Amino acid sequence: MGKSGYSTARLHNYTSANRSGVPSSGSVHGQREYLLILDGRALDRECLASALVDHELGMGVAALSSIDEWRVKKGSAPPLAAILFNLGGRKVTDHGIADEIRHISSEFKSIPVVILADIEDLVQILTALECGARGYIPTSVGIDVCVEAINLAAAGGIFVPASSVLSMRHLMDSGSRDRQPLTGIFTLRQAEVAQALRRGKANKIIAYELNLRESTVKVHIRNIMKKLKATNRTEVAYKVNDLLAEGTLAEEWTRHNTARLG
Repeated sequence: MGKSGYSTARLHNYTSANRSGVPSSGSVHGQREYLLILDGRALDRECLASALVDHELGMGVAALSSIDEWRVKKGSAPPLAAILFNLGGRKVTDHGIADEIRHISSEFKSIPVVILADIEDLVQILTALECGARGYIPTSVGIDVCVEAINLAAAGGIFVPASSVLSMRHLMDSGSRDRQPLTGIFTLRQAEVAQALRRGKANKIIAYELNLRESTVKVHIRNIMKKLKATNRTEVAYKVNDLLAEGTLAEEWTRHNTARLG
């Protein structure tokens, strides 16, 4: 049989067992774990699944349209090794996307969620990681890099494109006068509270993590809102995100998180 026919047969074994899109437990060539691809576009997810299988990903592959579809069928599925969420041309910062990443990452605490997206932008990457993703793969990379990134995440690492790491280094080293340091806008505590608000954390959680009284957190939030001319927490989150897009928060994020990208 030619390569094309073989790929189709293998893809059927991984993504179409019993017409469910999820292989039955123990039926995937003896493999105990598999990658779950989430993509609402049937052709894209099936082609990606086929390519990953052909490039010896090292785990089973199942492709479904949504996490809700997986929840319905998970009873007959073997354990997950990783989740690959394909955004296509959408942005992490688009309405509802960040929340979806956050919810999936929270539900599958020990299973890495990796984002695949057409957009290779530092703000999108940082936002995805802050939402709990364990990697961000731009579609500009080849399939071999995609395979390595998925396996890195499954092994406990975090993948970001090299170009983004260089961009973060540039932000750290740059002396551009157009980039105002974070502490030029907020005090150190206010900066920590502002970043927590951006992640959607409640006052009690912020107080616990920063070892502050909840009343003190409320004072910081009021001062942050005043400085940003924001009327509510949601507006604070959006405006802080805008500051990050301009590069103001990127240096602070990089300084605290570069170590865990290795």
